[in-house]
Amino acid sequence: MRDLAEFGPETASRIRGVFCDIDDTLTTEGRLPADAYRALERLHEAGLVVAPITGRPAGWCDMIARFWPVTGVVGENGAFYFAYDQATRKMIRVFAASADERRENRRRLTELEKRIVQEVPGSAVSADQQYREADLAIDFCEDVPALPLSDARRIKQIFEEAGAVAKISSIHV
Repeated sequence: MRDLAEFGPETASRIRGVFCDIDDTLTTEGRLPADAYRALERLHEAGLVVAPITGRPAGWCDMIARFWPVTGVVGENGAFYFAYDQATRKMIRVFAASADERRENRRRLTELEKRIVQEVPGSAVSADQQYREADLAIDFCEDVPALPLSDARRIKQIFEEAGAVAKISSIHV
């Protein structure tokens, strides 16, 4: 990834938007520094589309869309897009799956959750799981003592064996 400051004026003038991760990209040791927030403000004020893309839950993304200087936010690893329309004071929520599909997926993920926690000792359902709409996050080092990467890989393997898509982030699978 290149710093935007590296682009010459002609190239920079063609940039329409900035997409970024949140955890360990915008944040440092779990905190959003003021300079990172200010950078989002400057980009937004310059008229660029600003959209964080994160594995974080719908509850967080609702707040981010409402209160951060962003155009919108993609959450739960692509499960949805939220944008807050300031003019109408309405949240726009677009999901990749229908409500029926999400209900069925939730049922299947609940079954999978039990298997993972049983088969990978020390792992736990993420503390923010109750705010999630479409996915299951298994904590391997955010609020639990850090597990080895091999355990995170095992969690990912269990997801995939069940037909789910899984990603290993810096804190969750």
